[in-house]
Amino acid sequence: MDFMYSEEQELIKSNIREFVLKYVEPAAAEIDANSRQPVEIFEKLGELGMMGISYPAEYGGGGEKFVTTMMVTEELARACASTSFLHSYSYGLVGHPIGTFGNEEQKKQYMPGLAAGKVIGAFALTEPGAGTDVSAATTTAVKNGDEYILNGTKTFITNAIVADVFVAFAYTDRSLGAKGMSGFLIPKGTPGLIVGKHFDKMGVRGSQTSEVVFKDCAVPASCMLGKEGDGFKIAMSALDVGRIGIAAMATGMTQGCLDESVQYSKLRVQFNKPIAKQQAIQWFIANMSTDIDAARFLYMHAAWLKDQGKPFSLAASKAKLFCSECASRHTSKAVQIQGGYGFMTGAKVERLYRDVKLTEIGEGTSEAQRMIIAGAALR
Repeated sequence: MDFMYSEEQELIKSNIREFVLKYVEPAAAEIDANSRQPVEIFEKLGELGMMGISYPAEYGGGGEKFVTTMMVTEELARACASTSFLHSYSYGLVGHPIGTFGNEEQKKQYMPGLAAGKVIGAFALTEPGAGTDVSAATTTAVKNGDEYILNGTKTFITNAIVADVFVAFAYTDRSLGAKGMSGFLIPKGTPGLIVGKHFDKMGVRGSQTSEVVFKDCAVPASCMLGKEGDGFKIAMSALDVGRIGIAAMATGMTQGCLDESVQYSKLRVQFNKPIAKQQAIQWFIANMSTDIDAARFLYMHAAWLKDQGKPFSLAASKAKLFCSECASRHTSKAVQIQGGYGFMTGAKVERLYRDVKLTEIGEGTSEAQRMIIAGAALR
């Protein structure tokens, strides 16, 4: 693995950093305070080519490596976790399953819009009784001629209230267990697709999270993603990619904490000297800086494995586990460095402290990742 960015990637990183400072950083606090989905930022990211940078050119993408997408996700997270999360989500949980398992018509229908930042997707998998245990889902899709009739309830669905298309999962044959689950691409406005109650979250408040109900929702058989029975495989593949995205996001948040901690500690004077000269603060900062490098190598390695066409599921779990728990530790330390100021609503580190919890839950909890990692080690 080459640990150096190419000239093209360095240019992309410079461009996205400039974009973040101009558009994302100034809006981040307001996005959080108002629980507002930053649609205008995603349209601008689409214009820059950053939403579909790793999609094939024939579907409106930039043809770059997946590593490059994750580099963009990390840079966005330095300023705004909500924007970073939605960027990763669009690729990992929507674009990836369509691009990998969709037919040509489905790819042409949705991927150019996703790449342009003009189409928003939702990943409808989680249910009230089926979180980590995906196979416990109860949503069904019953074949009726040339249609499938869906019934069931999904919960904690990101983007549901603004989505143009839902990547949804339901059992077509419950007797087969996980092998009886199928995936569907369901356009917004389909009769029987109901967006229910909206959830008010502790963090990552710029992403909209809602309940989705399918009530005798009839969709053409042409809406099936992949083949009947492929649903569980599609969902797991999407979550593997999404875990690398969460790892990149968490790393960016830790970098944002380091940025804030260095700046604050140089300016804050106590006992007649900047607190940056206090050994305790220096140790906090040294640990942050070291862990960021370790986290970045872990998620980049997982992304590189994907680019090489090699198995990356285990590496994705390791990256997500380490990067998210690393971010959790260091957002807490960043608040500690700023003391009372860091505890106040409106402080960037206070926002990051709330945002970071999602990274230990979304796309598979830390406990689930430990089960996966231990299972591989004990095999």
